[in-house]
Amino acid sequence: MKLGFIGLGIMGKPMVRNLLKAGYEVITYDIIQENIDKAVSWGAVGASSPEDVAGKCQTIITMLPNSPHVKEVVCGEHGVLQGASEGTILIDMSSIAPIVSQEICKACLEKGVRMIDAPVSGGEPKAIDGTMAIMAGGDRAVFDEVYDTLMVLGGSVVYCGEIGAGNTTKLANQVIVALNIAAVSEAFALSTKAGVDPEKVFEAIKGGLAGSTVMNAKIPMIMERNFNPGFKVDLHIKDLNNALATGHGVGAYLPLTAGVMEILQNLHASGFGGDDHCSIARYYEKLAGVEIK
Repeated sequence: MKLGFIGLGIMGKPMVRNLLKAGYEVITYDIIQENIDKAVSWGAVGASSPEDVAGKCQTIITMLPNSPHVKEVVCGEHGVLQGASEGTILIDMSSIAPIVSQEICKACLEKGVRMIDAPVSGGEPKAIDGTMAIMAGGDRAVFDEVYDTLMVLGGSVVYCGEIGAGNTTKLANQVIVALNIAAVSEAFALSTKAGVDPEKVFEAIKGGLAGSTVMNAKIPMIMERNFNPGFKVDLHIKDLNNALATGHGVGAYLPLTAGVMEILQNLHASGFGGDDHCSIARYYEKLAGVEIK
């Protein structure tokens, strides 16, 4: 099966590699030629624009940073809709504002293009091993049609409702992840300041009610002082901005999310925007005058 794939960043590159390993022919595009060249070295075929990708594929995946990027790639000059034929399926796996997913879907339908939003959770490690959690919204029949393809990329693929439901679910995920990292960081700053070895704290509590996938993934990174980005602070800022805006729009108020957003903004201003979101620990370390290591 031939697939188009647009967006070869931290997440997109390993996703393309997994599709190639599964036997798909993948036509790729990215604004950075070096990323296209890397995908081509694995066996993908490079394209000159999103329009070019759409002219060669009936199913196209986009994996881009934020709402404006997806709108430009799909609806802009030399965008997907300029090259797509009627019946083409667009799978947007970016994490964007739900209302923008709905706007893009409307533009797609006017051109006879079917769309689902299918953002992911799990960061780079899960993208590499093909076990991401994928949450999808859109027409159920379209979801069923692309389910097997999504399962190449994910350990779980769940249909959440109409278009935009995938991104709403992803926002809920990102709120929980951010608050969980903050809670873990606060707790380990406390125990470290009190003189207890953080490795012993981790060993003692990871199997209890406080244990979580987030803690298991992030505390070892923090203790090793490894802030290489699996998911960047700046991208989490983007997601929480979308969560807060969506909350305001529907009348769901998110005071804890707003608090963590201020921590992330502080990290961005301190030069850590490109680091992993476990850098939230740095904020608490600064307040307590300790290092969790």
